[in-house]
Amino acid sequence: MTLADAFAPGAIGLAALAACWIMLPAWLPNPVAALFGGGRPIDGGRVLRDGYRVLGNGKTWRGFAAGVLAGLAIGAVQIAVQGLPVPVPLPAQTPLTVSALAVGALLGDMGKSFFKRRLGKDRGVAWPIVDQFDLVVGAFVLLALVDAGWIAANVTIPVLVFIVILTPLLHRIMNLIGYAAGIKEEPW
Repeated sequence: MTLADAFAPGAIGLAALAACWIMLPAWLPNPVAALFGGGRPIDGGRVLRDGYRVLGNGKTWRGFAAGVLAGLAIGAVQIAVQGLPVPVPLPAQTPLTVSALAVGALLGDMGKSFFKRRLGKDRGVAWPIVDQFDLVVGAFVLLALVDAGWIAANVTIPVLVFIVILTPLLHRIMNLIGYAAGIKEEPW
């Protein structure tokens, strides 16, 4: 298949659908963690030598657990329906890929928080681009560590393009919903 074939009208729709299918277990954990978070912070309130918290109050054990469980739940649904006849082929999720995407997305978010604190940025301060793609980087780094072959087989250039386009759009929509619902303090 040539690059032109990959971006043909029918192929574009399939790539967008594949991107959504692949990323569901990674996209869902962050808003669920925000919705059900609170309680004991993962960093236990520890402050590093730079005077800033390791992660901050926004990263809690309850939020992490809820987010991971949400990613695993949507992944379990994906795995369950894979045997059903569908009009288009979708990438086959596995327990390993779903787990890596869900856990990796939240680890990416925590990694971003760690570096935000090191840069002296307070919780809730916008960090354009990084805020939108931390979950993608975390999900794909962990997935590459546990099943790089799955990425090579399923994440084509058109699929990656849609992941890059859709992730910030969904991030913005979810943040606006969270802000309107009083879950988030900022709309970004």
